[in-house]
Formats: sequence, structure tokens, C-alpha cells
Amino acid sequence: MTPADPGFDDGALAAQTLAGSEAAFATLMQRHRSRVYRLILNSVADPDEALDLVQETFLSAYRALGRYDGTRPMSAWLATIALNKCRDHARRRALRRFFFGARTIDDVADTLAAGDPDQARAAEHRQEAARLRAALSLLPATLREPLLLCTVEEMRQSEAAALLGISTKAVETRIRRARAKLAELLGG
Repeated sequence: MTPADPGFDDGALAAQTLAGSEAAFATLMQRHRSRVYRLILNSVADPDEALDLVQETFLSAYRALGRYDGTRPMSAWLATIALNKCRDHARRRALRRFFFGARTIDDVADTLAAGDPDQARAAEHRQEAARLRAALSLLPATLREPLLLCTVEEMRQSEAAALLGISTKAVETRIRRARAKLAELLGG
């Protein structure tokens, strides 16, 4: 059995990585990268920045693998690291904006072939997704994180509460407030 085999659980792959197996860590990255990317993208709303933060997340995870508790889910551990990277990114961005007056770059509109309904529909979906990501990025982290963990990552509220270090009731309340704020931001 090689580390790439699906029979290895995350804890075993972490142990193999610590023993020097790069293939084991590559398998961990393959298993979790799409979830980590989705979580980060929904938090920062910029695909390029999200890719950079995914790399930072896995680099930090690799460096901290000795502290990983194999009895806990790897996805929750990686989500914690990813959320911390998003918080750091938001702080750096706010600091740059404060000191340098950084401006946001407007999205470039997609060029559509005339009369192609599939392309037009795909463009509408991309626009709506970009609009939703932009609105999500405007939410404070205290509202955005529970919402993303429970809706996008499909965690139970109790799991999100444990990951964020808050009560289940606080998660429930923050999700309700986040949805209300999103409805307000999206105009309905």
C-alpha cells in the first residue's frame, strides 16, 4: 500500500509525512485542497488571492504537522489554519488600505458571443457568484466564518462552534445575522 492509496486515513498520512514521506503530504493536499480553496475563496472573494492563501495554509500545516492531533478531523484542523490565514490577509489588506489608499480593481466583464444562451447563462452564474463572494467578503469575520463553515463546508453547528471556540447558540445567532446582512447587501 502506498500513501496515495485511499485506504490510508489522514492521521496515518500525517505520521508518514512526519517520517519524511513527501508523497503522504501530497495525498493530504489532494484530499483537502478543494475544500480549503472553497472556504478561502468565499472568505476573500478573489481567486488569485485565494490560491496564494491555500498555498500559505498548506505550508503552515506542513510546518505545524507535529502539533496535529490525529484523533481530530484533518479537515477541521486545516479549516482553522485557513481561517487564520484569511484573518491575517484581511488585517494586511486593511493596513495597506490605511497607509497607501489601496484601491480595489474592478472586475473585467466577460465577453460573450452574441446569441449564445449557454454562454450567457454561464456568465450570469459567474456574475452572481462573484457578487455573492463580494458581499460575503464585506461581512465581519465573526459572521462570515460560521456561515461559511455551516453552509459551504456543511459542518454541523456544534463542529463549527468547537472550531471557532464559541457556543453552538452563538454559531446559530451569527448565521442568522449573516444571512440577514447578506440579504441587505444583495438588495433583497
